Amino acid sequence: MGGFPDITTELGIYVENFVNYVATTFEKFFNLIFFIASKTINAIDDFLVWLPWWVFILIIVLLGWYFRSLLAGLTFGFFIFLIGTFGLWEDMMTTIAIIVTSVAISLIIGIPIGIWMAFNKAVSSIVRPILDAMQTMPSFVYLIPAIFFFGLGNVSAIFATLIYAVPPVIRLTELAIRGVPKEVIESAESFGSSKGQMLRKVQLPQALPTIMAGVNQTTMMALAMVVIASMVGASGLGEQVLISINRIDIALGFEAGISIVFLAIIIDRITNGVADRFQKHRRVGR
Repeated sequence: MGGFPDITTELGIYVENFVNYVATTFEKFFNLIFFIASKTINAIDDFLVWLPWWVFILIIVLLGWYFRSLLAGLTFGFFIFLIGTFGLWEDMMTTIAIIVTSVAISLIIGIPIGIWMAFNKAVSSIVRPILDAMQTMPSFVYLIPAIFFFGLGNVSAIFATLIYAVPPVIRLTELAIRGVPKEVIESAESFGSSKGQMLRKVQLPQALPTIMAGVNQTTMMALAMVVIASMVGASGLGEQVLISINRIDIALGFEAGISIVFLAIIIDRITNGVADRFQKHRRVGR
């Protein structure tokens, strides 16, 4: 008596049919994306592996020094060196290549959408629920269309990471553009600035610190997908974590896991340092 009535709604079937239609209709487009993404990852990975280890560590130290402090730079360099001593140097480079590619695509897509939403309330009202769904959907669900469109491998990892990581930069870009003071906009308009000039010379420079915060969040969310993406064949540190789980290898799991933590700390501090620099330049400019 208290059971649910015998009513079924097969919504998933319609979604599956839609995905099949998209995959068939735009097969060449997805093949092009696969080609570009795979070539990009391989090129970045090959370059990082080719780069002498001490040069890479020196670059990290200098970045940490410039954007944070000398102590931070030396600490970051030690973290990278420690990952190398774990025997995970090439896995780290692959992980960095996946993150760089994912974040770059996220920014190319996310920042223009955020700007569009800031100037068009109708677009904003349509895109916001989509972003809500992208952020609340369980991460593992993203792996299904990733495998369907691109098969197993690093490209699928980028696709899944893109869906998970792009919302923050879209939201914060919109928020940043909308948050530019009206007095500044009115002042620019009084000098006869066009909409394009207004965006390039007034709104984007004013919004840049907040946009950089979005870049930071997107980068950290991309790194958070490293282990999950390994389930669709992505290589790198996430793959080592997955292997350690399958083997119940505590030593490997700890080393791969702490390596991801080290990368997260370095990326977070450096990207925050970049945002702080933009903030300081903006204050000086005033």
